[in-house]
Amino acid sequence: MSSCSASSSSSSSAKTASRHPTASCAPSSASTSRAPPSPRASRPVAQASPVCWAGSRSDVGLPPLPRLRLGGAGRAPFRRGREFARTAADSAADVLHPLLALSRGLRVLAAGARRRWGELPGEQRGPAFFVAAACLFVVFLLPYGPLASAIGLLGAAGWAGRVRAPASPGPSADGTERLRLIYEALVPYFAAAEDPDPLYCHGGEWSRPFESFDFDEDGRLTRLLLRYPAYFTDGEAESRARVEQVLYAKSGRDREYLFTWDEEANRLTLAVLPALSTAICAQRFVTAPGETVLGFTDASSVRRTLPVLEGVDDETAEDGSGTDDADDAATTRDVPPVVWRTGPRSTEPHLLALGRPGSGTTTLLRSILLQALPHGDVLVVDGSGSGEYACLGGRAGVLAVECGLAGVLATLEWAGHETERRLLAANRARQFGHPPPEDVQRPLWIVLDWPSFISHVAAADGRTDPQELLQVPLRHGRAANVRVVVAEQLDAAEGLSEAVRFHTRARVVLGPASLEQTTAVLGAPPPTTPVPEVPAGRGYARLGAGPVHRLQVPATPDPYDDATSEGQRRAVLRLLPGPDAGSPGERVVATRK
Repeated sequence: MSSCSASSSSSSSAKTASRHPTASCAPSSASTSRAPPSPRASRPVAQASPVCWAGSRSDVGLPPLPRLRLGGAGRAPFRRGREFARTAADSAADVLHPLLALSRGLRVLAAGARRRWGELPGEQRGPAFFVAAACLFVVFLLPYGPLASAIGLLGAAGWAGRVRAPASPGPSADGTERLRLIYEALVPYFAAAEDPDPLYCHGGEWSRPFESFDFDEDGRLTRLLLRYPAYFTDGEAESRARVEQVLYAKSGRDREYLFTWDEEANRLTLAVLPALSTAICAQRFVTAPGETVLGFTDASSVRRTLPVLEGVDDETAEDGSGTDDADDAATTRDVPPVVWRTGPRSTEPHLLALGRPGSGTTTLLRSILLQALPHGDVLVVDGSGSGEYACLGGRAGVLAVECGLAGVLATLEWAGHETERRLLAANRARQFGHPPPEDVQRPLWIVLDWPSFISHVAAADGRTDPQELLQVPLRHGRAANVRVVVAEQLDAAEGLSEAVRFHTRARVVLGPASLEQTTAVLGAPPPTTPVPEVPAGRGYARLGAGPVHRLQVPATPDPYDDATSEGQRRAVLRLLPGPDAGSPGERVVATRK
């Protein structure tokens, strides 16, 4: 009985300890010393200690659990196992790559078919299912039909499941800020208060209208494709000019931009154009008779290219090694030219070039003369009298190089009579059914540089205006195979006669010029934004009613100028014809003041 009571009392004390673990596990803070427990009560408490969650094993007098150590030599097997697993996974991915691509492609095709089936109206699903089943039945009946369809399905799945290139990352922080500024600057021009869902609004999202964009290595914008609302008046030149001016100012004024308006799709593309090459010198161009290369332009403007030599080495030319070494030092490449076609069937047989001093108008005239001499005769009037055309004096095909008032008037008067004689000879030959005489078929070029100065001198002296003597060659030069080329300073363009303005339908503007001046001369605005600083010979050209082209005139300096490099001097001298072998009576005598 006593043993039973003792066991029952111990079990009841254990139950009580398990019900109140905190009281049995946490020591009392009120007492500073604890009495040792009795031997009878220590055993149940030790058995009930595992249910205590407030203390650790050391609190109840048990030794700590052993800790698993994976350092040193014990970690090597795990490392080798991890490397082996990675190698096995890579090998399996390489082996199973076609199967993975096919499975991915089949999922893409199945998802596309499911989507199309869901988008199909309910009344069309029955006929569509019948047509698909009929096609499958016909393919099953054809010889090798199931095999061919399976191969086609695998090919389509492989193409749909191919690994595509990752999407290009978005712009940097600076690029995002640039695009946001451009977007905010366009809001006043593309926004409307009546638009319920405006594409442009202050504080809006720029990624919505800007479909694509590119930046260079310096973080500057090189290309931008944007959308604009349909109510924008893109058919008005003033509205487009305002938008172009904003984009030009926000993207940087030191570069030249090309704006392409797609009025049908309401898209505007801004692209930065590369600089045209200035290393192309005067040379023999591969052209047909009646074609004159004014210069070179962008590849997107014309469909024709010409092989040219670019970059003549001055050191090779100074060695005096001749033509072959100079040609070897240059590189040959195909460039798009601006070709001016003249002749009886030309719609623009006469040309007018305008520019500021030093812009390259004289270089353009010299280039035209060097291309015209192999096939025709030339008359040169140097209004400035600076001797820029002295290299042509006494050459074969050069009828006269005039700079004095008396010689200019005599030469131009002879040119008018020569034009009438050619008209009569050609008319007489046509009446008898004969071709025109050879001297009529040979072109006659009348080149005037700075005619307003000669007109001013003639007016001061009470003589006839030299520009009035150009009326006959300008009006009837097309039928008489006579071409007139006039170069004038841009500020003195008002001094040109009405006949010169009306009959010169081929126009060239060189050097820095405002948008209004360029539009007034060419009759149409240029497709690019003008830059404040351009090299000599850089400008725009328009032939008749055609488009406006960027133009870079080939370098054709005066070979007698001390500032001309040796390579360019030799290039020009190679193009000059030999001395005139004709008798003086057959030519117009060149007179100088």
